[in-house]
Amino acid sequence: MNILPVQNYEFDLIDSQTETLDRLKRKTETPDNLTSKITGKSFIGQVNQNKFNLRPSNIDKSTFCTLQGVLHVTKGEVKVEINKTFKVFLYFFLCLPFLGFFVQFFSAQERFSPVFILVCIGQILVIRYFFIGIFFRISSKIAVAKLLEVLDAEKIRKK
Repeated sequence: MNILPVQNYEFDLIDSQTETLDRLKRKTETPDNLTSKITGKSFIGQVNQNKFNLRPSNIDKSTFCTLQGVLHVTKGEVKVEINKTFKVFLYFFLCLPFLGFFVQFFSAQERFSPVFILVCIGQILVIRYFFIGIFFRISSKIAVAKLLEVLDAEKIRKK
């Protein structure tokens, strides 16, 4: 079970696998380190044989996602997940309701109420499904659309 969202897509390639890989390599900056930088290319990452691990190069909503995928002869697959830097921050953010719950539980100033358990669970669900879920959905659509534009692919569908 994934705490943070992940989406898998499948798409059809219009050109051959080698032409598509060449186009992707031309539009991908190979990083010296793991920092984001402004570049004229669409992605930052690695393209090895028929596999790729990319993140969008421009600094906007789509940098929230990482794209990992494989290009087959006529089809391609891509897995969209949250960037590792953001994952660390989001796991910390998801732990804050627990921290508040334990502070309230062990605090001797007020009497503990069982309603705090429901409030803690509610906060976690709102953070996960409302804030993180909606932002991931928006940013993943932007990142996948940019990838499909670079790859010149069509007929994307969820797996």
